[in-house]
Amino acid sequence: MSLLLGFGLLTCIASSESSSVFVLKGQDVRLDVQENVTLKELELFKWTFRSENILRCTDTLSVRVSPEYNNRLEFYQGNFSLLLKNLQQNDSGPYTAVLNGDKEKTIIAYQLIVQERVEPPVLTVDSNSSINATCNVTVTCRGQNTSVTSSCNSRICSQVGGESRGAETSTVRLLSVYVAGGFIICNHSNQVSWANDTKEIVELCPMKSVIRQILPSRANHRSNQGEATHPGAHQTDLPPSQIRELDQRPISHRSKLPTARPPSIQDPLTVPESCPTTLR
Repeated sequence: MSLLLGFGLLTCIASSESSSVFVLKGQDVRLDVQENVTLKELELFKWTFRSENILRCTDTLSVRVSPEYNNRLEFYQGNFSLLLKNLQQNDSGPYTAVLNGDKEKTIIAYQLIVQERVEPPVLTVDSNSSINATCNVTVTCRGQNTSVTSSCNSRICSQVGGESRGAETSTVRLLSVYVAGGFIICNHSNQVSWANDTKEIVELCPMKSVIRQILPSRANHRSNQGEATHPGAHQTDLPPSQIRELDQRPISHRSKLPTARPPSIQDPLTVPESCPTTLR
């Protein structure tokens, strides 16, 4: 079972005996007591780190904190929870809430793991090729002395080499390579942070230079088609108003208007400038 707790980036993974809590270095974490605790006469509640008492609370709610933790923790007397501040890596270890009376009883136990923020990874291209218009790229994702090599196309990536990656609950940093939104993504993460490096697939394909050469020539072809006129067409410099006056004359007088001869089968067709051209 995975739980997300407050105070920065924090992951809690519970087991039958204890809960593993991952927290980002420099952040705070609150260790909660999950059951109601009532101190009877002469009973003592305490929080321990490894084998040392870091806090003790008597039945009169008198609280004593270890000098090493002054200004580094807060204690909630209402529910006996503990807030640890500005965690460093040497704060990693077991924390246990214990009730001392006739017998010693463990209320709850946590295994705290403090992790640093991961460094940004670096994604490099080892090789690329294009087969049947499909771009295939081999890349290597590197991060903090770990690397993963993968073979990718426009849909998926498959790991082909590199070091083993950490499990979901592991303290080992995780490197993964995948495809999303037209990009190959190299992701570097641990339980409390992540960073990535990306490369656009179309920029890695060998066909990109061919596509860029074809597109300008198609644009010129389309422009020439838009400017073409029928070789047998007659042009007139008459203004529109005069043309309308000529159209209003009797039919017997309209034969004097300049007309264009009908195109023959051999004549090339005129493509209007606004007509979209589909190139195959």
